[in-house]
Amino acid sequence: MRILVAGELNPDLVLTSLTAVPEPGREVVARDFALRLGSSSAICASGLAKLGNDVAVVGTAGDDVFGRFCLEQLTDARVDVSSVRSDPSLRTGLTVSISDRDRALVTYPGSMEALRADDVADSLLVQFRHLHVSAYFLQSGLRPGLPGLFSRARAHGLTTSFDPGHDPYCEWGDEIRDVFRDTSVLFMNEVELELTTGSGDIEQGLRRLATDSTIAVVKLGACGSAALDASGVIQRVPAMEVDVLDTTGAGDSFNAGFLHAWLRGWNLAKALRCGVVCGSLSTRGLGGCEAQADAMELQECLLRFEATAR
Repeated sequence: MRILVAGELNPDLVLTSLTAVPEPGREVVARDFALRLGSSSAICASGLAKLGNDVAVVGTAGDDVFGRFCLEQLTDARVDVSSVRSDPSLRTGLTVSISDRDRALVTYPGSMEALRADDVADSLLVQFRHLHVSAYFLQSGLRPGLPGLFSRARAHGLTTSFDPGHDPYCEWGDEIRDVFRDTSVLFMNEVELELTTGSGDIEQGLRRLATDSTIAVVKLGACGSAALDASGVIQRVPAMEVDVLDTTGAGDSFNAGFLHAWLRGWNLAKALRCGVVCGSLSTRGLGGCEAQADAMELQECLLRFEATAR
């Protein structure tokens, strides 16, 4: 599958096994750390490539140590980075992830704010079947032109997927709905679903977002995932049991697993299971990419997962 991911690039500095929760005026100790490929876009691209898809990233990075690290990590995952611009005038962003069973994130956006919708030319779009975008609120340069970019993609015959992600500025507004018009698959978690629809009820929220041309998918963490099928019936898939080390990027690996299945025409329930398996397996390692599944592991885990779910 030819898939284009447009978005931010940054490393994650993951700190684990803290002696206490950090507080102002105090110092705590982390017993372990890792520097890993971060950013929602890059983690999803890596997950898709490891599953055997033909994936490229278009984005902007600084011509610095962190930028080169991201490009090397993506290249090692067999992601095409020829459309990533390295700009010496920019500093590549960084996320510090303080991780335990859940995680707290601190992000310096840096170059992730530099990508513009116009940087994704029609001549690039026509080479792909699908376009994915994540981290809407962190990409201030891409955000204004994103509805138009999705409209251009659909006009060229591409399907699209969109995961807005967390809003660190707490300014979630109705303008995000402009992107939904040309979104084929919309990914959200429970909080984002409620912010968008005004409903804390999963089924009601999904019904408010799903249309004839948009599949709405909600990621429920330890409760699995849910989506509306074409007949208006809620499909639910339970979580998969796994020894969790770090949840960083699990939602982005879910997106990769779901899209891997959906783009192959697999039914909605199986696409949800693929998402749950890929998201769950990614939590076994530090960072979002270290423990991502390949196609063989996905297939093996799907068989076991489906057997236990009967």
